[in-house]
Amino acid sequence: MNKLVLTVLMLMLAGSLSAQRKTVVVETPTQMQDESMTLKRKVAIGRFSNETQYAKGIFYDKENDPMGKQALDILSAKLAASGKFLLLERSDLASLLEEAQKGEASAATLGADYMIIGSITEFGRKNTGKNRVFSSEKTQTVEAAVSVRLVDVSTGLIIYSDEAKGSAELTTRTTMGVGGQASYDATLSDKAISEAIGQLVENIINKCTDSPWKTYFLSYEPDAILIAGGKSQGLKEGMTFSIMTKGKKVKNPQTGILITLPGKAVGQATVLSTGGDTPETEYSFVEVNTTEKIDSSNMANYVIEATK
Repeated sequence: MNKLVLTVLMLMLAGSLSAQRKTVVVETPTQMQDESMTLKRKVAIGRFSNETQYAKGIFYDKENDPMGKQALDILSAKLAASGKFLLLERSDLASLLEEAQKGEASAATLGADYMIIGSITEFGRKNTGKNRVFSSEKTQTVEAAVSVRLVDVSTGLIIYSDEAKGSAELTTRTTMGVGGQASYDATLSDKAISEAIGQLVENIINKCTDSPWKTYFLSYEPDAILIAGGKSQGLKEGMTFSIMTKGKKVKNPQTGILITLPGKAVGQATVLSTGGDTPETEYSFVEVNTTEKIDSSNMANYVIEATK
């Protein structure tokens, strides 16, 4: 009798240990950094669409696709965790993106330095299993592919485009009818999409921070000179930036692409104080020291840049 009890206990223990979860998730490490020295770029995520046929029934609403929103939330969280961005939400980004690509909109119009457009290009799930004499095994696998494009708002050009794939799986085993049992795990979708996006985030961060942080004049009056940006972007009293003229644009006759030449440094702007209530409305008062007179009637010709 004792042998029978011992056998049952051993089988139950084996069953309880037989459910295994294997999830392949690549997370971008968040490094400790001095927030006071970080000038944050303004980034708008234009849209994240679901281009697959998954979960698209007769009542499918393209504007409220749950998988697209899920991917957008994951990307937003990863970018925010880097501490290098202010993420903006704009309801009219689709039309503004079209204008930017035609050269009819500027960074000031969109209120952002960069815009990200993403899509889920592949998504699928499958179940596989093995049945043996005394045991059985079932594996759920979810695979997803994500594509992103990064647009430089000031030029309307796509400066980065890539696709990545991710997967996640859950394995359950039973021995003589005893063991883990699992229905479809919805969190596998999150993990597969998160893995794919995680592979792209570092490249997005590097592309956005390759160029110097920049902003623009808002007003240039004798008693008050204002530039866009404030406390939430990391601007502080005493910070000094270069004032640059915008470089001339020339067209490459071979490709037809407009190339912006480097501008010329004409002075410096030093932050006196900051103001504004939200990232979109923040501003800074600056003191200007220039080598040539600023044309206050043509503020769009100047860019305020951080020195690397």
